[in-house]
Amino acid sequence: MNAQTRKLQLEGAAGAIEAVRDEPAPDQPARGVVVIAHPHPLFGGTMDNKVVQTLARAFVQCGWSAVRFNFRGVGASAGVYDEGRGELEDLLMLIEQVAPTGPLALGGFSFGSFVASRALQALWGRRTIEKIVFVGTAVARFDVAELPLQAHERTLVIHGEQDDTVALTAVFDWARPQSLPVTVIPGGSHFFH
Repeated sequence: MNAQTRKLQLEGAAGAIEAVRDEPAPDQPARGVVVIAHPHPLFGGTMDNKVVQTLARAFVQCGWSAVRFNFRGVGASAGVYDEGRGELEDLLMLIEQVAPTGPLALGGFSFGSFVASRALQALWGRRTIEKIVFVGTAVARFDVAELPLQAHERTLVIHGEQDDTVALTAVFDWARPQSLPVTVIPGGSHFFH
């Protein structure tokens, strides 16, 4: 955490949701809010994952207020894992609380990209999503939603060349029909160690 990080307790469908909000420097008004979803809750995924923290730091450096949160059943968040259904419900409720209006961006790592893709699908047409960043997109493990055509120019897909959890070829197979570019990190594994 940095000096501009605040702990939050928000409401989800299953109860309290633990979150933190990282702000840009006090002399830099936020351009909007990005909400970032973490990797799989049953395999150690939390809002403190280094990839999630790196996404938050990058957005903050670009002038965004970054909200990271623990999915239900993780840390101090109430509830239990719900295979993405309840996690999506919680993400949508969280967005209503931290960014009910104004510029919004979505980010997700691995399982978080799956949930964020579903949130994008639910919000599209009702909200403008200015930026979308998916890292280690879990397309081989979950039914990651296709992105609306108008979202393509706002989307950054990042994947490790040597990801052994989600094969790079699976990400290309998901991205190719959508003409989504994929930024490949040479030598990168799923967790970018």
